[in-house]
Amino acid sequence: MFIKVQLPWNVIIPAQNMDVKGLMLQKSIIQRLMEDFSAKKTTKDLGYLLAVTTLDEIGEGRVRQQTGDVMYPVTFSCLTFKIFRGEVLDGTVHKVLRHGVFLRCGPIETIFLSAQKMPGYQHVPGDNPMFISEKQMKIEKDVVVRFCVIGTKWVEADKEFQAVVGLEGDFLGPI
Repeated sequence: MFIKVQLPWNVIIPAQNMDVKGLMLQKSIIQRLMEDFSAKKTTKDLGYLLAVTTLDEIGEGRVRQQTGDVMYPVTFSCLTFKIFRGEVLDGTVHKVLRHGVFLRCGPIETIFLSAQKMPGYQHVPGDNPMFISEKQMKIEKDVVVRFCVIGTKWVEADKEFQAVVGLEGDFLGPI
C-alpha cells in the first residue's frame, strides 16, 4: 500500500534563478524538485507519488551548453501508494451500475467491484441505485466498503492504475 523509496532525480535550474548565496540555490532546487515531482503523478513500478519526505543529497551541478541552465543530480526519499493483488483495502463508492460499483481508494479512481464478486447482494434500481444483502447491508454511493484486490492493471496512456476487487472473504463489505 504505502511504500517509502529513495529516488535519484535530475533537477534543472534556469540560469536566472542562480545566485551566489547557497540558500537561494537550495530553495530553487527544492521548489523545482517539488514542481517536477507533482507533475510526474505516477509510475508503473512505484505507483502514485504522494509526498517528498526528505532531500537526502544534492550533487554537483553541470551547466547545459545549449541553454546555460544548471542540472543538479539529487537524491530524495518519498512516499508512494501502490495496490497489490491479495491486499485488503477500504474504498468509497462513487458510482453504482447494474453490473457493479466503482470505488475510490486513495489516489486510485477506477476500482471496479463486480456484482458477481458480491455474494449475497442483489441490485436495486431506482433514483438511488444500490446493492442490498439478505442482512439488509447496503452498498450505495458514498458508502465505505472493505474489499480484497483480485487484480491490477497499469494503463500507460492515462498513467494510472485500475483494479478489480471482490468481497469474497471474511470481514469484507460495507463498513
